[in-house]
Amino acid sequence: MQSTSFDDQLLPQKIIITGASSGIGFEAAIELATKGHEVIAIARSKEKLQNLKKLVTDLNPEAVIFPVVFDILNDEEIALVNFVKQQWGTFNILINNAGTLINKSFMELTEFDMAEMFQSNVLSHFRMIKALKPLLAPQSHILNIGSMGGFQGSSKFPGLVAYSASKAALHNLTESLAQELLEDKIKVNCLALGSAQTEMLEKAFPGYESPVMAFEMGKYIADFALTGHRFFNGKILPVAVTTP
Repeated sequence: MQSTSFDDQLLPQKIIITGASSGIGFEAAIELATKGHEVIAIARSKEKLQNLKKLVTDLNPEAVIFPVVFDILNDEEIALVNFVKQQWGTFNILINNAGTLINKSFMELTEFDMAEMFQSNVLSHFRMIKALKPLLAPQSHILNIGSMGGFQGSSKFPGLVAYSASKAALHNLTESLAQELLEDKIKVNCLALGSAQTEMLEKAFPGYESPVMAFEMGKYIADFALTGHRFFNGKILPVAVTTP
């Protein structure tokens, strides 16, 4: 009897990813859509999302990708929820990738800076999960994108207090939510990413060159989103080969 590989058994999934207009989110969306999964790609930039769709369809003319211009912190969720209902009804994977970074020394930080970090890196994901959770099918996966900056015991760096604290909060949200959603058969995990060559890395560490390219990290995120919940739940998994 011929054996079937793990990938052969993986059916096409319906996936929502935020922060899809650049960096690792952009690359993960390309990887997922060109490999036959249906993707709703969310970001604030219409131009960048159009570029994403063109690139995806150039690589695979039959790819299904829906670029959605949406501010996950400020726009009303009902429009997004209705769009997902119309296109799919239910879906399988939510990748909370959107986020931002402030690089300031502690004494230069303001309360507004701290609030902005927690709003962008925690509250926005809280809003997305709460709005879309009723549409997640059983055996679904919520994947939060964290950071080694918020990983307990990892190296910390000057200027990233607000960013690291917000990512640590996202990590704890992941652990807590995984327990709360057990009865719904929805798994929740978080990847605490180390460096990848992106605009955000340049902002955090000007002049530093990562050995990991954005497309490599994007592919890793895509693969884990599809399969990680078969092996993990409520886990914060470090993904880093260097410090930073």
